[in-house]
Amino acid sequence: MKLRISLRRRQEEKKAKFEEDRLHDTTEFDREIEEERMQALRDFAKPVSSSVIQILKSKNVRILDEYPLYEPWSKAIIIEDVSTSKITYLVDEIPLSREEQKILSEILDVLYWHVKPPPSDVDTYRYLLEQAKMIVYKFRLRLGRIPGVSWGKILYYVERETVGFGPIDSLMRDPNIEDISCDGVGKPVYVWHRKYEYIPTNIVFSREEDLDAFIIRLAHKAGKHISVAFPILDAILPGGHRVAATYRREVSTGGSTFTIRKFREDPITIVDMINWNTVSAEVAAYLWLVIEHKMTGLILGVTGAGKTSTLNALATLLRPTVKVVTIEDTPELRLPLENWVQLVSRPSYGLGPEKIGEITLYDLVKVALRYRPDVIIVGEIRGEEAYVLFQAMATGHGGITTMHAEHIDAAVKRLTSPPMNIPPTYVSLANFALVIRRVTVESPDGTKRIVRRITNLWEIEDYGKYTEIVRWDPRTDTHELRIEQSRLLREFAEMKGQTLDDVVHELKRREIVLRWLVSEGMRKYTQVAQVVHAYYAKPEQVYRQAIESLKLRSRTFDSSTLV
Repeated sequence: MKLRISLRRRQEEKKAKFEEDRLHDTTEFDREIEEERMQALRDFAKPVSSSVIQILKSKNVRILDEYPLYEPWSKAIIIEDVSTSKITYLVDEIPLSREEQKILSEILDVLYWHVKPPPSDVDTYRYLLEQAKMIVYKFRLRLGRIPGVSWGKILYYVERETVGFGPIDSLMRDPNIEDISCDGVGKPVYVWHRKYEYIPTNIVFSREEDLDAFIIRLAHKAGKHISVAFPILDAILPGGHRVAATYRREVSTGGSTFTIRKFREDPITIVDMINWNTVSAEVAAYLWLVIEHKMTGLILGVTGAGKTSTLNALATLLRPTVKVVTIEDTPELRLPLENWVQLVSRPSYGLGPEKIGEITLYDLVKVALRYRPDVIIVGEIRGEEAYVLFQAMATGHGGITTMHAEHIDAAVKRLTSPPMNIPPTYVSLANFALVIRRVTVESPDGTKRIVRRITNLWEIEDYGKYTEIVRWDPRTDTHELRIEQSRLLREFAEMKGQTLDDVVHELKRREIVLRWLVSEGMRKYTQVAQVVHAYYAKPEQVYRQAIESLKLRSRTFDSSTLV
C-alpha cells in the first residue's frame, strides 16, 4: 500500500516537473513569434490598416513621407490633401481580428488582476514586460494553435496596453515628434513634427470615458493623482517626458485634455545645429570660445523655438575640468561631464493651496551656490530665482539660462520687471544673449520649410548698450559674424596677453575642428564631447587631424582661407 502511494506521488511530482519545464521552455513560442514577425515584415511595405487604406485610395492624397515606428507592427505615413494642402499624420498599425481581440481582452484582464507589483529593486518596465509575455505564453499553451490567430500581434498589443502608452504608443516611439496633444473628445490628436510642425493624426478619442481613463492612466504612470477634486496634472512620465493634463469638464469646457512634451534621449548637438544651418560653423566656434571662458549668457526664444536644445548643445563645449550645477523643472539636459550636479525642482505633494514640500527653482539656485560651481545652468528663469542667479554672476560664477523673449530689449524689460526685479545695473553681468526662432526658408526648388535659426546674437556691455555680433540673413540663409565689433574677443586677448588676431586665429582653428566633426558625421553628444575634451588637452594634434581629414575628403578644401 505504502509502495503504491509512493509511486503515485513520484508520478505526480514527475508530471508537475514536466509541466513546469514545459512552461518555462519558451523556445518554440519564441520561434513562432519570430516567424510571425518575419511574415509581417514581408507585408510591411504596403499599408495594413483598413482605415488607412481607405484614406490612401483618395485621388486627392499624395504620400509625403513614410517610415517605421515599431517594425513590423506600426509605421507612420504622412500625407497631403492636394486640393487643400492639409497635411495629416497617419498611424498605420497592424489590425487584430475579432478572435484576436477577444484573446487580448482576456489576457489584459488576467494581467490587471493577477500580476503582483514589481519588487523595489527591479526595473518596472522589464518586469511587467516579462510577466506579460509569460501570461501570453500560458494562453498559447492552453488554447493551442488557432487558425488565423497571430500571437506576435497579440504580444505587441499587450505590450502597448501595459507598459506602453496605449493608443498613442506609436507616436511616443517617433523620434521626429516633439509634442503630442489632445484638445478634447472627438478631436484628432495633434503632433508637433520636426519637419511639418503641428499636424493632426488619425488618432481620435471618440468617447469621453476612454479619454478620461487615458488621463487617469497617464497620472498613474507619473505616480500622481488627478480627479474631479484636483483636475490639473503637471508631472513627469517614465522616460522623462513632461505631461500636462486636465480632467473632465472641471477646467476645460471640451472635456479632458493632455499635452505630452517628449524627452529626447539623444540630445541635439552643436554638430546637428551646423548640419541644419541653425548656426554656422564660424558662429559655433565663436560660441565655443565664449563658453570656454565661462561667459554668462541668455538664450531667448518663444515656446518650442529650441532654447533648451541650444542650451544643451552649448554646455557640451565646456571644459571637462569645470564643475557644473544644472537646475531644471524637468530633467532634460544631458551633459558629458563627470563633475556635474543635476538639481530638479519638486512640486507640492500636499492636496490644496498649502504648497507642502514644494522646492522651487529659487530654492535650488540658493543651494547651488553652496556647491562652489564654476558654471550654473538654469533651464529657464521666470521668477525670483533670476535675482539669485545674477547675484551668483556678480561673484564670478559663469551662468547660462533660457528666457521667453524674442529680442534683447524684451528680455531686459522682463528681467527688470516683477517678479524677477533685476536692478538695471546688474544687466551687464550677462555677457551675451542670442535668440533662436522658427522661420520659413525657401529651398532651391521653390518649396518652403519651417526651420530653426539663431537669428541674432548680442554682446551686452551695459543696460541699454548691446552690440549685435551675429545676424542671420533670410535671403541667403547665412550667418554673418562681425568679429571686428566683438568686445569679448578683445577681452580674451587681453586676458592672455595676445592680440585680437591671435584670438581670431584660434577661432578659425576651432571652426575647422567643427567642420571636421560635421564631415565625419560625429554628431552624438558623447562623440562631440570626446573631440572637444581632446582639443582642450592637445589642441595642435586634434587640429592637424581635422585639417588632414578635410583635405582627404575634399580636394578643393583650402585651409589657408581660414587660418
